[in-house]
Amino acid sequence: MRSVFIPSPGEGLRAMSRIATVQQAVRQRLRFNLSTLLLGAALWSIFMAGLAFIQFSTPNLAGNDGYYHIKLAQVMRETGLRPAFPWLPLTVLNAERYVDHHWLYHVLLMPFTFGDLRLGAKWASVVLPSLTFLAGWWLLRGQRVPLAALWALGFLAVSEAFLYRMSMPRAQAASLLFLLLALHCTLSGRERWLLPLGWLYVWLYNAFPLLLVVVGAHVAARWLLAGRLNIKPLLYAGLGIVLGLIVNPYFPDNLVFIYHHLSPKLTEATATSVGREWYPYQTWTLVENSGPALIVFVLGMLALGLSPRRMEADTGTLFILAIVFGAMLFKSRRFIEYYPAFALLFCALAWRPLIEEWRARPGIAAKSIPAVLALVLLPSLFLTLQKAQESLQNTTSYAQYAEASAWLEKNTPEGSRLFQTDWDDFTRLFFYNTHNTYTLGLDPTYMQRYDPQLYDTWVDITQGRVEQPSQTITELFGAKYALTDLGHTQFIKQAEADPRMQEVYRDDDAAVFEIVY
Repeated sequence: MRSVFIPSPGEGLRAMSRIATVQQAVRQRLRFNLSTLLLGAALWSIFMAGLAFIQFSTPNLAGNDGYYHIKLAQVMRETGLRPAFPWLPLTVLNAERYVDHHWLYHVLLMPFTFGDLRLGAKWASVVLPSLTFLAGWWLLRGQRVPLAALWALGFLAVSEAFLYRMSMPRAQAASLLFLLLALHCTLSGRERWLLPLGWLYVWLYNAFPLLLVVVGAHVAARWLLAGRLNIKPLLYAGLGIVLGLIVNPYFPDNLVFIYHHLSPKLTEATATSVGREWYPYQTWTLVENSGPALIVFVLGMLALGLSPRRMEADTGTLFILAIVFGAMLFKSRRFIEYYPAFALLFCALAWRPLIEEWRARPGIAAKSIPAVLALVLLPSLFLTLQKAQESLQNTTSYAQYAEASAWLEKNTPEGSRLFQTDWDDFTRLFFYNTHNTYTLGLDPTYMQRYDPQLYDTWVDITQGRVEQPSQTITELFGAKYALTDLGHTQFIKQAEADPRMQEVYRDDDAAVFEIVY
């Protein structure tokens, strides 16, 4: 006969107590998760509202390149993830060697290409940076920073130029998102996630070496401050980058393109003008458009001096990153899309021990810390949002070249080449007109690296240094049509004096010449 176990009353009570404890812990965890979810949703809504306030204050897009990105995303959605690219045949991005070094970014843009492309680009430029700022809050929360939500709102307050760059339909917001996710994984010990992040970052943007900078900063900080050298994060990140380069939709052409793309900027081996973003700000301009970002770094340094505790490795990591990205910013203004974020995060972590100590004290002073932080934050937030909105409102009209492009599409043969006098006009022309192909675009070094002599000839023609340029335009560039903005007066003068160049279209933005024989 099998015996039956009957628990004693004491054992039954203990079991019921354990069950009740587990149930209480589950309820607390659910309440915690729900409150975290609601706080995250509220923060995301605020980020979305602030960025929409900037973005929809004008019908124009921030910058020029966004017109190209959203149009190419539409082409990818309609024709496939590796579309043919016949539009820049005289550059390193010709049809045989084309590499989409923003491939993953264009994939992310594809859901925004239904309907009005301009509005789709704007919504993408609200959603992606808002997710980036939310990732910043998640990072602060993971590092147990008090008042992490208030600190995260600082992303809307630290720099007008930062918000303007985040509002561009370009990959920089997604790039910062990847770096913040990588930093969170590194600081929280989830090192293996750096492998897929590195892999995908390569597909997203050619700024992927910054991943090694971010991870390397933590390795260095932990070694210097805690005496522990752990290179596993660097190995995972490096392996992810290598895999992203090799297991790549454009391998091996992507390796050649990276050399062509980055070497002129890193070595300054060419006198070719590559756009204002690669040159530094004037010092006072930086103070005007990013003063709060400079101030929060100084405040972070002040907190380090006031704190009796030894600097922790996570704070040291952000300290190194703020210095590195600050140095990059003084070299090139395009790093304004990184420095303010890392300066803010450094400041938040530097003040963490002081705020924890003050909040532990009894009295009203401890309870007033959130109000004090909010009073400091809100005026800067509103002022920065307003200035960023004004910067976006001062951008070139989205309609520039729309009518000229429509005329070209209607009156020129499909695939016919257009000689244009400005390399950065390509993005708008491509947005409105994929019917024609173009001389150069996106980056002047793409032609300069493809054929230096051809590029020099293009410069001479556009500057009006070539008399009767029709023969050169036809024979060297394969173009029978030329488009110029009205500011290239010397080119227009030479074109009007050339009997083989006839003006066939003109509006307030551009003139089109046809070469006839």
